[in-house]
Amino acid sequence: MSANRPAAVVVLAAGEGTRMKSATPKVLHAICGRSLVGHVVAASRELDPENLVVVVGHAREQVRAHLAEVDPAVRTAVQHEQNGTGHAVRTALEELSNDGVALDGTVIVVCGDTPLLTGETLEQLSTTHAADKNAVTVLSAEVPDSTGYGRIVRDGATGAVTAIVEHKDASEEQRAIREINSGVFAFDGRLLVDALGKVRTDNSQGEEYLTDVLGIVREAGHRVGAAVAGDHREILGINNRVQLAEARRLLNERLLERAMLAGVTVVDPASTWVDVAVEFEPDAVVQPGTQLLGATRIGGGAEVGPNSRLTDTVVGAGAVASFTVAEGARIGDGAQVGPYAYLRPGTDLGPKAKAGTYVEMKNASIGEGTKVPHLSYVGDATIGEYTNIGAASVFVNYDGEAKHHTTVGSHCKTGSDNMFVAPVTIGDGAYTAAGSVITKDVPPGSLAVARGQQRNIEGWVARKRPGSAAAQAASAARQESEGER
Repeated sequence: MSANRPAAVVVLAAGEGTRMKSATPKVLHAICGRSLVGHVVAASRELDPENLVVVVGHAREQVRAHLAEVDPAVRTAVQHEQNGTGHAVRTALEELSNDGVALDGTVIVVCGDTPLLTGETLEQLSTTHAADKNAVTVLSAEVPDSTGYGRIVRDGATGAVTAIVEHKDASEEQRAIREINSGVFAFDGRLLVDALGKVRTDNSQGEEYLTDVLGIVREAGHRVGAAVAGDHREILGINNRVQLAEARRLLNERLLERAMLAGVTVVDPASTWVDVAVEFEPDAVVQPGTQLLGATRIGGGAEVGPNSRLTDTVVGAGAVASFTVAEGARIGDGAQVGPYAYLRPGTDLGPKAKAGTYVEMKNASIGEGTKVPHLSYVGDATIGEYTNIGAASVFVNYDGEAKHHTTVGSHCKTGSDNMFVAPVTIGDGAYTAAGSVITKDVPPGSLAVARGQQRNIEGWVARKRPGSAAAQAASAARQESEGER
């Protein structure tokens, strides 16, 4: 719980984001496995606010549905018309008031399109706000180039904020200021409610500006301060796809740095992409060209990649998955996957098991030490321990209307080019011959042979393909054989 638990956090997410040029609302665009507004909500939750309100407007039902999935406890307030940031905050506070919430404490306002903002920085803002006894505290940042941003003007003696001056209105001296406004604020809740009632709309946009609150409380004799973010990149907002890609890169770098400092080897961070929910144990190795998505977990000493994509997949300690695509799968300790394997949802590959080259598995439980080495499809199946599945085997699980299950016991040896037509059971210790189509259960310890007898038709090529290269080769071989007699 935050030491300075705010009464409320208000997230502004009502805008359309036309510069994204997308049918998807801007705040629902995702980076590193989480929507833009999802990142902001997650950072806000780290403060443990008494109330968390997201102001929605454009595509509000879609945004509401998304929020209900990622954080069911979030309240939403509808801004039916986008009449400015001040109006948006007033809408949120009215929603709380209508629910009987009397704000007594700090209210923090954040933007729903700032996915790099951290809970740590919001905590710093809240702490500074309380320590300095401010009516308003602005989250600011010192940037290399402040062109286009509102400058923070401070009192030289007290450090209090005396003004936020937009670039177009700034003097040459003010334009040299590198400290800028992030659009994130901490307010005294009661003073905020009062000041919002005094915000005017006599401006070029005819909107209620939240920044006008600063002047109102300052004129009433209250202090306005600022807290400087440790990393100016945290305040970056997203307005187009270029900025979205840049934020994704920055967040990915942050996640990989955290993993590497915790004992993970990332061979080439520039070609490695991870989501925020991915977990690692020390001594895991991530090879180049790898994407780790969703709630993937990589065990200690495991090696993933190169050129692999794992989604919601658990990789056990010491396992290896190279050139692998996996989704919703479990890879046991010491197991081997790939190269060029595809593990679909429901795959559970046991310890020291193997899914080899060009092997696809789905809804399959593979026992310890069992190997499916090459060119095979295993679907809707249970395979016991230390069984070997021959190359080019197919578990025929679909009859056109329903899926059926195949069970193969432990210590079985199945031949190459087998078809297991489900439902069928292969008993423990059984063998099946190469080229067999298994349609009946095989008792334990039995050998199943299900193939036609071979028949050789002598002279067929000479009669049916006279003069062909094959016929000439056969004739030469026959003459050579006769000459050796």
